Amino acid sequence: MADNKRDYYDILGVSKSASEDEIKKAYRKVARECHPDLNPGDKGKERQFKEANEAYEVLSDSQKKPLYDQYGHAGVDPNYGAGRGGGFGDFGFGDIDLGSIFESFFGGFGGGGRANAPRKGESIRASLILGFEEAAFGCEREVEVTRVEPCGDCGGSGAAKGTEAETCSQCKGAGQVRTATRTPMGVISSTGACPSCNGRGRVIKSPCPSCKGNGAVRRRIAITVKAPAGIDDGQTFPLRGQGNAGANGGPSGDVLVTVSVRPHPLFIREGTTVHSEMTVTFAQAALGCELEVPTLDGKVKYTVPEGTQPGTIFRLRGKGIPGLNGRARGDQLVHMVVDVPKHLSKKQKDALLAFAEACGEEKRKGKGKGK
Repeated sequence: MADNKRDYYDILGVSKSASEDEIKKAYRKVARECHPDLNPGDKGKERQFKEANEAYEVLSDSQKKPLYDQYGHAGVDPNYGAGRGGGFGDFGFGDIDLGSIFESFFGGFGGGGRANAPRKGESIRASLILGFEEAAFGCEREVEVTRVEPCGDCGGSGAAKGTEAETCSQCKGAGQVRTATRTPMGVISSTGACPSCNGRGRVIKSPCPSCKGNGAVRRRIAITVKAPAGIDDGQTFPLRGQGNAGANGGPSGDVLVTVSVRPHPLFIREGTTVHSEMTVTFAQAALGCELEVPTLDGKVKYTVPEGTQPGTIFRLRGKGIPGLNGRARGDQLVHMVVDVPKHLSKKQKDALLAFAEACGEEKRKGKGKGK
């Protein structure tokens, strides 16, 4: 029952007044903490991850969120529609009719629209955790989603094998009937869903036992995902036509994949620019040296000029992140850090004092004191 399901706001840890951005941030946090890839074998985390996906799918939808706020789970989940019994998909449809399911998944109809007109399937959401390099250069992974598919046993017709759905005798297959109501101001005509076929335009006398006549089932499947090169943390890309099946011959919806990128121990990303640090000794900074600098493509040699100051930034062109959609690759900015020696030996101190005297630092020090 719906009462056994956790509140979507509690699942994401936000209040009912949370903004769209706050809901998105909360979802990304829970999804990252509970993702099955990071918690292999932990059924509790897997359950929390699925709950977070379900909650975000509703609370991020401008049409579903108001229904959930007003009616709770019954407003958005066909399992609990209008307090009716029965399950959904692989768990059995019970006495829920196809019109109710498709109206919930693919949107209702109104304003005189045909109930049995083709409608596009609803998009569903998935999350994907990538390594820093995977996001930079793209990769192929798998994500699991639960989606509505046409029933394989009846081909989506809803009728048992060897039988066919019959045209509704009341609406003649239109799915709508016109009624006339006499009022003090005259006769008012209106058009609504046919009560005999629930707006489907057809009647199934021998329903398919697999889908209970609904023509659709809900399945958990794995989909191969090609994450584009240059995708960044928090960005979403679509898998066209991989979402819920359309109604009445309409096209399938999409799968919207939101990416979370693991931090890198050496690199920080800013758009297509990569930042890194390189530590050199005082002598290397003063005299210059040749270093091997780590990049996303491996180590490259770089000549540090003599007299390099702390905080100096060197640019390695074309060593950053590839731009999305084939755009130019960014640069890597190397921030120089000069390591000041500690715990000097007497010999080292004497050498530095001699160096300071050669530079006239003692004289400058005296002038600084007003001498």
